[in-house]
Amino acid sequence: MLKIDVITLFPEMIASAASFGVLGQGLKESLLEVQAHTPREFASDKHRTADDRPFGGGDGMIMLAETLEKTILKVKHKNSKVIYLSPQGPVLTDEKARALAKEEHLVFVCGRYGGIDQRILNTYIDEELSIGDYVLSGGELGALVAIDSLSRFIPGVLGHGESADKDSFSEGLLEHPNFTRPREYLDQSVPEVLLGGNHAVIAEWKRKVSALVTLKKRPDLFLSYLEKENEAYKNLKKKKKGKPLDELFKFWQALSDKDKKVLGLSELSFWEDFHG
Repeated sequence: MLKIDVITLFPEMIASAASFGVLGQGLKESLLEVQAHTPREFASDKHRTADDRPFGGGDGMIMLAETLEKTILKVKHKNSKVIYLSPQGPVLTDEKARALAKEEHLVFVCGRYGGIDQRILNTYIDEELSIGDYVLSGGELGALVAIDSLSRFIPGVLGHGESADKDSFSEGLLEHPNFTRPREYLDQSVPEVLLGGNHAVIAEWKRKVSALVTLKKRPDLFLSYLEKENEAYKNLKKKKKGKPLDELFKFWQALSDKDKKVLGLSELSFWEDFHG
């Protein structure tokens, strides 16, 4: 079982948010464990002070090294990976979440105000992690995003074993559009192929639609996907079909106008960047 400790000045924030949804269900079923700890526990004054002004001046307060160190040492052991949530770290990805889910013990350190003392970073932090190129008031939301994301790759948390492998980014592609009842709504119809019982045909159709959605919304991701597909195509001894991009273009052309509309694929403004 993966054990996660979160070091934060607001432990209630972690405990409350982690109790909802699939993450909360995973905690109830003991598929993982999440506990929050506060450096204020080790503060020596009556105000339980855990921060102070930075040397040299500057905006914001800096979390005290001593109380933070004692909190880290309270939870850390030889197999721990200690991660500081910071906009200066590499951005969390699907691949990174999968890797973190395989760890034995994670310690997320949440900064507040102006951050934490650099000497703690130098001594105890194994890596920094960001959830995007923007600044939050603290690392708690980042820690919760990371925990929620990685928990999806822990067996049993999602209920269905293949769910995480079908989400966006699982194959370097965005997820295809999804539909439920009724079949007709807002003058739009569910694509006919999804109403049939041929699961192999549906799976291949969804994969191609995912590629088109990625082409439209995230051409940067599509380019990486296309490079892999082209490489696989080159290695084929017998090429029964055309090049991946040509085949995808044919698929898009074969879609009916109503299917293109309901899928949000009536126009592919980035197509010329790849097809020429």
